[in-house]
Amino acid sequence: SKMMKYILFSSLEPSQLPVLKELTTNEICRVWAATSTYIRRQLLQKKAVNIGIGTFAVLPAHATLAEGEVLPLERPVFNLSRTLRKFYKLKCPKTKIPEETPTVQLDFEEIAERIHFRGEIVEQCIHETLLFFAGTLQDGKEVEFSFR
Repeated sequence: SKMMKYILFSSLEPSQLPVLKELTTNEICRVWAATSTYIRRQLLQKKAVNIGIGTFAVLPAHATLAEGEVLPLERPVFNLSRTLRKFYKLKCPKTKIPEETPTVQLDFEEIAERIHFRGEIVEQCIHETLLFFAGTLQDGKEVEFSFR
């Protein structure tokens, strides 16, 4: 399965990240910025997006105002895959994405077009970044992954 390629039993070797080695930090950031834009567009269309290690979605929520008025809101969530949570023994808040939510995968070609990259470079860059992320989990390091 897609998830299994992010199950690492040992530290990463640099040879496992050939594309990341070739790209500049700026280029990697551009790939992820375009990926964030893609994810955001899908979320606005009420779709969930599976990125390989988990799924982004928007869930209904509500805020109670001072006057006791209830304001309906939507809150973005990221659901790390159960396989990864178990394997890396991670404690994550459980969020249930409703079954009826349509889920899409990343469209590498569409993301690549926005930044004038080749689709396979974008796909490999995302894959290797997620591998690197899994590698830091395997090494028990703190990792911060931020999306706009």
